[in-house]
Amino acid sequence: MIHTSIDLDRPGKQQGFLQVPYSHDLGGWANVMVPITVIARGSGPTVLCLGGNHGDEYQGQVAIMRLARETTPEQVSGRLILVPSLNMPAAKAAKRLSPLDGMNMNRAFPGSPEGPVTSQIAHYLKTVLLPKSDVVIDIHSGGRSMEFLPCSHMHLVADRAQRTRMLAAMLAWNTDVSFLYADIAGSGLLPVEAENQGKIVVTTELGGGEGISAHVHRIAQRGLRNVLVHCGVLAGREETREGLGLAPARLVQALAREDYILAPESGIFEVAIDLGAPVDRGDTVGWIHHLERPDREPERIAAASAGTLVCMRAPCLTSQGDCVAVIAREVSRDEVLRA
Repeated sequence: MIHTSIDLDRPGKQQGFLQVPYSHDLGGWANVMVPITVIARGSGPTVLCLGGNHGDEYQGQVAIMRLARETTPEQVSGRLILVPSLNMPAAKAAKRLSPLDGMNMNRAFPGSPEGPVTSQIAHYLKTVLLPKSDVVIDIHSGGRSMEFLPCSHMHLVADRAQRTRMLAAMLAWNTDVSFLYADIAGSGLLPVEAENQGKIVVTTELGGGEGISAHVHRIAQRGLRNVLVHCGVLAGREETREGLGLAPARLVQALAREDYILAPESGIFEVAIDLGAPVDRGDTVGWIHHLERPDREPERIAAASAGTLVCMRAPCLTSQGDCVAVIAREVSRDEVLRA
């Protein structure tokens, strides 16, 4: 159902759209237009770069738009497929979910060719773009809902060779922290679909909240380019943390459900620990204040595990069941590769 004028196999640089059928009250033959850039030259890997999986996460969207404008075919060995705003309706509305169908792009896989807009895009990725790709880069942040320590991250995939290559690519982002995470909020994730197809998958959580600092934009843009150099698709010399005079990245993981702390009731969340600070089991991570009953003592939120606070809820107003904090423990490279 999705149409594009882009020829994915043609050398050179092409800019076009994925045209997704969508009828609405004032547009019977309308399409959702998702920009796509393809830059190809000679032999080499195919790398798919995605931003805006969640529409309110703009770090990756800006980084990929810059990359699409500034990169020439002469700088590429292989093929770059660049989709800066995958969930375009959500990006336009500054929403995590699509305002057209209420779907979460990162829970929409495998999708359907005749389903809602989000489902159609997911199906196109699953059947067209992912099979053509060797490496998939899916850039996330906390959006409006969460604030992360800026980090590259990945799943702990079962295949050891795939895991080793993913770890090397993740570390090429050169963030201070690299994070191994688990999924506690459902299935149908884009990275899991790509991993199941055997792809090298690199994802991120680059800060969050409504505003984005210049520092985080630099991490997004410099890291993306370095990963592409590492993968061999973009010309240049790979930067390393050692070469930059930086300490090795801290590897942390949150693989147990108890590492993801959910609000036991609704109210105003007050965080008690700074992002990046150490946490012991039983420490107070924060409190839920009762908006309608200020006379009541706030609900204390305690850490169920020890480690580092890598993520906290961004909006103070919190509903029961919202994730308010993530605690990750430090692990060694050897632990990651043999776990």
